[in-house]
Amino acid sequence: MQIYPAIDIKRGRVVRVMEQGGAETVYAADPVAQAEEFLAAGATWLHVVDLDRAYRTGGDNTPAVARIVAAAETSGAQVQVGGLLASADEVTAILATGAARAVVATSAAVDVRALEHIARAAGSERLAVALDVRAGKPVLRGSAHAVPLEAEAIARQALGQGIRDLVYRDLDRDGVLGGFELAGAAPLVKLRLRVIVAGGGAALADLEAARTLGLAGAIVGRALYERRFTVREAIECSG
Repeated sequence: MQIYPAIDIKRGRVVRVMEQGGAETVYAADPVAQAEEFLAAGATWLHVVDLDRAYRTGGDNTPAVARIVAAAETSGAQVQVGGLLASADEVTAILATGAARAVVATSAAVDVRALEHIARAAGSERLAVALDVRAGKPVLRGSAHAVPLEAEAIARQALGQGIRDLVYRDLDRDGVLGGFELAGAAPLVKLRLRVIVAGGGAALADLEAARTLGLAGAIVGRALYERRFTVREAIECSG
């Protein structure tokens, strides 16, 4: 199972923004230095999110993303980038930094025409689909509207476009160190998707449980920054 240390960037700094209440914690002033620390510890993938892009603040962390990609390439590692990327232009701009993979927002993943357009423009092999959920049901961040599709239907739409990587994130667990929501993530493995779980990883036992269920990867952020375990320990228990 692949470990993805997370680097969320807002206003040029590494932060954690809680889904519940929007509280923000700054973990590092330099996202590139943070990436280099993770890479030196043995990380072979990084998960980077441009929160200014996601929250439409007007900020742009693309230069920092590009520097992280360059640092990763020097180490033989790869970078996956998200930030509510919902259009072909946004996705191709991120991939132009050299990122190995862009994560398409749930809002685009539920729209089969939008997803098809993005896949044609970017290439399905360089995409992952974000599946954001609450209580096991797909949701759109920042919207009160229900998503008219079940998780499996969204996953199948991704497969229909040749996309085999899926990031399953429980927004209620994101950043609260309550453990992954594996009950909803694990069944998607049967579709032969590479399911990457995110949101809530707090202990090595959470990583071991995800691996046992056949998940392809786990994104970990707050637990690393708060020293609950190290990147090396995470990699060792995920093998």
